[in-house]
Amino acid sequence: MEQIVGIDLGTTNSLIGVMDAGIPILLAGADGARLTPSIVHFPAQGEPFAGSAAGRMRAIDPGSTVYSVKRFIGLRGEDVAADERQVLPYRISRGKGPLRINAGNREYSPEEISAIILKKLKQDAETALGHAVERAVITVPAYFNDAQRNATNRAGELAGFRVERIVNEPTAAALAYGLDKLKARARIGVYDLGGGTFDISLLELNDGVFEVLATNGNTRLGGDDIDAALLERVRQRIKQGKPSPTMLARLRDALIAAKHRLSEESSVAVDLPFLDGQESFQLVLTRDELEEVARPVIERTRLHCQRVLADARLTASDLDALILVGGVTRMPLVRRFVTEVFGRAPNLSQNPDEAVAMGAAIQAGILSGAVREVVLLDITPLSLGIETFGGLMNVIIPRNSTIPTKAGEMFTTAVSNQKAMTIKVLQGEREMARDNWKLGEFEIDFEAAPKGVPRVGVQFEIDVNGILHVLARDTKTGREKIIEMQSAVDVSDEAVEAMLADSLEHAFEDVNERIWTETRLKSEEMLAAVEAALQLMGDEIETAEQNRIRALAGAVRAALETRDVARLKKENQALDESTQTLAAIVIEKSMRMAG
Repeated sequence: MEQIVGIDLGTTNSLIGVMDAGIPILLAGADGARLTPSIVHFPAQGEPFAGSAAGRMRAIDPGSTVYSVKRFIGLRGEDVAADERQVLPYRISRGKGPLRINAGNREYSPEEISAIILKKLKQDAETALGHAVERAVITVPAYFNDAQRNATNRAGELAGFRVERIVNEPTAAALAYGLDKLKARARIGVYDLGGGTFDISLLELNDGVFEVLATNGNTRLGGDDIDAALLERVRQRIKQGKPSPTMLARLRDALIAAKHRLSEESSVAVDLPFLDGQESFQLVLTRDELEEVARPVIERTRLHCQRVLADARLTASDLDALILVGGVTRMPLVRRFVTEVFGRAPNLSQNPDEAVAMGAAIQAGILSGAVREVVLLDITPLSLGIETFGGLMNVIIPRNSTIPTKAGEMFTTAVSNQKAMTIKVLQGEREMARDNWKLGEFEIDFEAAPKGVPRVGVQFEIDVNGILHVLARDTKTGREKIIEMQSAVDVSDEAVEAMLADSLEHAFEDVNERIWTETRLKSEEMLAAVEAALQLMGDEIETAEQNRIRALAGAVRAALETRDVARLKKENQALDESTQTLAAIVIEKSMRMAG
């Protein structure tokens, strides 16, 4: 049986997956990452290349690095507004006829550039699977018209695929969320906000068959618009004259990274040493400021949501489930907005970045015959994970996951010159590792390196018999260990109930303990970095400045003794803000020494 791969060709990132023994698996590239940036760089010499390597060139050679090409696939030159062209570092055609993009001293169609991304995915899949891959399912927004669908199909063919089917992204996402296992008839809303496209679709499930009742959206609305608005707001603070394309590219990348962090943090420091070659640029970006910029973009989706309900002749209360797709839906603002519009909290059980690709892999499995029917074999009664630095429980497979299942994460070291990592496998619902059950432990060896450099991939797989297989692999050497542990499913009802009761009883103190531990770890890391920086700089820092920084460091140490989280966070922020200049000087000195 020839395998068919499922592909999510995204605006910001793309993924490829396949069915493996009835399980949808997303395939990683050589760097160990499943997400492949949808970016293509056209060097002056040699062949164009895509992915992370191309992403690194965006800040170095922005005019020859193309991103967000999905926004233009299947369009004509006159379809793109002049102001949209002006925010791009690369040039697109302005005339009539099919849209063309200027890169690498020649013109390309958007599907030709998309084909380069697809070729990268094809190569990664063939390396991972060990055989040629010829057939594919590719997903598109439900709101794509025939021209856009045909252009996507053409991109797949140019990449060397035989495109078996073009599948709507919301249908794929519903499969990934397991919504085909709902009651015989169910209505599902899919809110899909990605990097460059938005669509809202209402689906009806009838005996395992999904039917799109109505769809609405905008193929040129997404996270890119938030990025552009944020960049425009921040560039006003740059004291220099008109920023160069390279400066803007560096600033854009830094702001996007800060935007991602603000889904979890309330504020983020942005520090760009020597932004223009001489002057550095720093600012603190808050979640409130980001939401102020993003709110008008998110608000533009409201009318589409109202229209899709009207088209389907439904009200929000008629929906049985609401799911989120696309990286932008990680933002707390988006989740609050969706809850307000539909009057119900969305289902957050799946990774919104990966849901479409997982569904595409399932659809590919259905077409190849690898998936003939969906059977609910069992579920995991309790969460499974490992102990991480500070004694925290990091969940890899959450409770109530349908088995068989497979999931994994990448980990690194918190101490320099470690030569091994101990993998402690845990089961339970408590925040701290000590309060959960230890199923076993083992070590994976690797070369000594500075902290944060080693990368160890840890993968959990629960087979159809409920047996847990744990794999740990050093990505640099390929050295790996696989162990089989006791059944992750065969747990008595009394033990499960006791663990769940404990997790509820201690929920408040557990969360406080986790917050304190994470804040303490940040403090200890910052104190070590500040002390190392002061020693490195020596007399190059004025005594008064050294004394001021040491006093703030002392305040952090004093706060560490109190277990007062609010106080420690306040002192952390004060020390962090006071050492921005020191950090820039250290980087400058390191660059001089390296040169």
